[in-house]
Amino acid sequence: MVDIWFHGQACVRVKGKGATLVFDPYEGNFTGLKPLKLESDIVCITHGHQDHNSVASVKGTGEKPPFVILGPGEYEISGVNIVGVDSFHDDTQGGERGHNTIYQVTIDEINIVHLGDLGQKKLTQVQIEDLSGCDVLFIPVGGIYTIEAKDAPDIIAQLEPRIVVPIHYKLPGLKFDLAEVGDFLKVMGKENIEPAAKLSVSRDRLPEELEVTVLAAQL
Repeated sequence: MVDIWFHGQACVRVKGKGATLVFDPYEGNFTGLKPLKLESDIVCITHGHQDHNSVASVKGTGEKPPFVILGPGEYEISGVNIVGVDSFHDDTQGGERGHNTIYQVTIDEINIVHLGDLGQKKLTQVQIEDLSGCDVLFIPVGGIYTIEAKDAPDIIAQLEPRIVVPIHYKLPGLKFDLAEVGDFLKVMGKENIEPAAKLSVSRDRLPEELEVTVLAAQL
């Protein structure tokens, strides 16, 4: 069983049998959110902005600090396979905000894709092939710095995940004027979803059809 929590902005924590992984920890003072105090074996950073790259907010689970991944490449740590795929933080080939790394993580037979601050309104064919087999997709929906809610269905259709979880949207205390998650839920026709404290998933419990899950931010 893989357990997953959302900690606000684009920060997601994933716990498997043998390892814990954190995506995009943020700096509390910069975001306006409560400072993070997390423990993890692995930290994946999608890009160098302060609301995504606060490695200091995450301690190791043992005596060693977490293994930090800062960009594209292939990695295997503690039985977790990780592929970093280059992408753009905007829809102008990186002209406005530079590059962003999409991570595909395989942990306990579950394939997780975290899009970070994706700004491309469409993925390239190469990116789609590199991210094939997605079970759980974390997709930004707040706009301004990323794709907007209206762009999300096209990306979702390209990757064909089993479960979609929105990230990077307006939360109480957040300094950035992002859109509410409700905009995304309306586009997806899922307005009445109740947020869950965590997502628990295993290979034999994946839904047959696309499922949208909203995770309550653990702030």
